Amino acid sequence: MGAANTSISGSEYETQVILNVYDLTPLNNYIYWVGCGIFHSGIEVHDKEYGFGAHDFPASGVFEVEPRSCPGFIYRNSIILGRIKMPPSEFRSFIENVAAEYHGDTYHLISKNCNHFTDDICWRLTGKRIPGWVNRLARLGALCSCLLPESLQVTTVKQLPEYHNYSGSSFFLKSFSF
Repeated sequence: MGAANTSISGSEYETQVILNVYDLTPLNNYIYWVGCGIFHSGIEVHDKEYGFGAHDFPASGVFEVEPRSCPGFIYRNSIILGRIKMPPSEFRSFIENVAAEYHGDTYHLISKNCNHFTDDICWRLTGKRIPGWVNRLARLGALCSCLLPESLQVTTVKQLPEYHNYSGSSFFLKSFSF
């Protein structure tokens, strides 16, 4: 357990809830400054990062990676969203339950993407939302969805169906393909 983000006080575990934001395109270097961009995000709790991605199977699309090192993305920054008091085992149960709501075959670039996932996790843990700029492009796309070609409503980032059993009852995707 990393000492930087988690502290033990008696039987309570206090840890930061951190949003890690990644660039999906070098174009973000230019459009970020006007409050827009194409981003991936993951939520870091107890020194592990969780994200959501697409695949073709009716199983969880939630995956776990080392913080700030999501394969295939360019790390941009981290935003501390709050603190929670929850032991790692309790958090593991929480994330496994939420993962059941995020199947890889339900991923949708506009309405159910990685940023929707991190926003949902943040809301459930802290009562706060992720910053609006992280998923602004999807919200704009939802407003204009009738004008978008169908090809923009699916992702080009998919995960390989390699499952890693962490707790005996749930599975997280282990790796990506691009």
